[in-house]
Amino acid sequence: MPKLAALFSPERAADVVDANTRQLLEDRFEVVWATPEHTAGPGSAAKPPALDPAAVPELAAGADVLLTSWGTPHLGKELWSGGNGPKVVAHAAGTVKNLIDPVILDQGVAVFSAGPRIAWSVGEYCLASMLTLARRLPRFDGAVRAGGWKQTEYRGHELAGAKVGIIGASSTARALITLLKPFGCDLAVYDPYLTAERAGELGVRTTTLEDAASGPFLSIHVPNVPETKGMITRALIENLPNGAVVVNSSRGPAIDQRALLEHALDGRIYAALDVYDPEPPQFDAKTLAASNLLLTPHVAGDTAEGHLALAGYVLKDALQWLDNGTRGPSFVDPASWSIAA
Repeated sequence: MPKLAALFSPERAADVVDANTRQLLEDRFEVVWATPEHTAGPGSAAKPPALDPAAVPELAAGADVLLTSWGTPHLGKELWSGGNGPKVVAHAAGTVKNLIDPVILDQGVAVFSAGPRIAWSVGEYCLASMLTLARRLPRFDGAVRAGGWKQTEYRGHELAGAKVGIIGASSTARALITLLKPFGCDLAVYDPYLTAERAGELGVRTTTLEDAASGPFLSIHVPNVPETKGMITRALIENLPNGAVVVNSSRGPAIDQRALLEHALDGRIYAALDVYDPEPPQFDAKTLAASNLLLTPHVAGDTAEGHLALAGYVLKDALQWLDNGTRGPSFVDPASWSIAA
């Protein structure tokens, strides 16, 4: 029976491994679970403890598959130095760029990431943010709480039929595109790597960065790479129409945060921010009180159902790869490493 090592704390296991997946693991593998003695110290209610890096060699010894998640230390290439290292790394979390050295991909190691499953949770967040801000719900909520009732100085808008600019055709963008289909929006996507054929399959149109950032809705879905730093410039923000809704659930450095906040605080645009530069942000009282800002603490992909599905999501593809070499949706393509999130 092949061996699998789960390289995360018991608390994290309870967070990302549901009962059916745990049973599947036990049926298919000799499973080595980390214990509290393998952790680097106490966690908190919001963040389970991380695994002690010194425990990795012991837990991973002889394993065919490594099941990882948040709190797993960096897996150095020395785990594969003997030529008989694990065949699979199945990451029940998002990006693997900080988890592994890409050199192991050249050694035939198959790596899987639950990023596409998390993308659905992020897509729901983006849709919810667009609708919430388009209808001006925080403002109406604040007015009622302050003793007011009908408001005459502003009115909500509909998402249906509107132009939605999408920056980056990542897995989160594709999830949002799927969710937006019933609204009949004009989906204008800027991504230099998106082919016309693929755009047709997605039901979107490719366009320039300037055009994508010129409508009433703008959603950002780019990886944190040098090419995307500051790509949503002050000039682009100034070109947004009055009342535009901006959603950033990707990476804080992708947008000129100062310019965005200036235009939000003078009431010209609305913004939902789940990521910041830096994190956590240090905002003044005026920013924190602004009813046209929806501020969340990097939780767009964090849902109860989504987290519990993560291990099962990558394990399904890992098993298919082990059984017949099939590359499922969570397979990390080495050819796309440089542009991956």
